[in-house]
Amino acid sequence: MIITIDGPAAAGKGTLAQKLADKYNLAYFDTGMVYRAVGIDLISHGLTPDDVSAAEQSAKEMSFAKMIELSKNPDFRSSLGGQAASKVSALPKVREALLKMQQDFAYTPVSSDGKAVCGVVYDGRDTGTVVCPNADIKLFITASLEVRALRRHKEYLQKGMSSVYEDVLAQTKERDERDSSRASAPLKPADDAIIIDTSNMSIDEVFDKVCRIIDGK
Repeated sequence: MIITIDGPAAAGKGTLAQKLADKYNLAYFDTGMVYRAVGIDLISHGLTPDDVSAAEQSAKEMSFAKMIELSKNPDFRSSLGGQAASKVSALPKVREALLKMQQDFAYTPVSSDGKAVCGVVYDGRDTGTVVCPNADIKLFITASLEVRALRRHKEYLQKGMSSVYEDVLAQTKERDERDSSRASAPLKPADDAIIIDTSNMSIDEVFDKVCRIIDGK
């Protein structure tokens, strides 16, 4: 079984995807990790995500092992890492270089402990439209800009990171605009995706709703 979950930043995709992977014994692939890895790779070498040639080279050399190693960087899950990922993901040749890695995982999915499993839950921006257009179930999880910014702000504070809500709001809006307007694979729901607005829903309510959809299949 292949499930794709797309949507804007801080809509709740990651938490939902992990809970579904645990419940149905599926692998979990956060496709945003590959773009964060490229972004952090550049930053760690004193480069910027705006360096097109360097970003393209990093993407060509990216592997799962290197991605996991880069994920240990303290900025990997920070606002800096998110902004870097959004910038490099807008580069067509970067997306092209990383696409095959993401698609191949569907053929031989493994859990976090390396065991083979019978499917995968993809979490990203274009998993239902580009990575796995033939997925069994496609979801598009969204929420209002203000709600998503507040969620991300609280997440940073809980991790002990400094955060100002107004700054997070501006960054979230900027990222939405960049993700939605990029020429290559813009953020949008697949034609056959089920759209769920989580603005006024708890994660448990979203999880129960999606489980009913999956069990109905």
